[in-house]
Amino acid sequence: MLAKVIDMERKVSKFGNSLGITMTDALKQLGLEAGDSVQIDVRASDGEIVIKKLTKVNLPTGLSPDFLETLDQVIHEYDDTLKGLKDR
Repeated sequence: MLAKVIDMERKVSKFGNSLGITMTDALKQLGLEAGDSVQIDVRASDGEIVIKKLTKVNLPTGLSPDFLETLDQVIHEYDDTLKGLKDR
């Protein structure tokens, strides 16, 4: 099933001391509900804000978030080396 493309124009409004927009239909299309977490990428050079639904991941017992952060750093640091080993 193809997702319906939603093209919206909204005005920035004041919400207390914050600025915001409403976009309930777009959030519902992503399956987002109140309390869900999202990742927001601000691309100032393009004038874009990208909102991505985050998937909650439960870590296996004994695996700490610190371990995963360190693993991610190692993978990024040695990316070319790891790719080279894969092709041997």
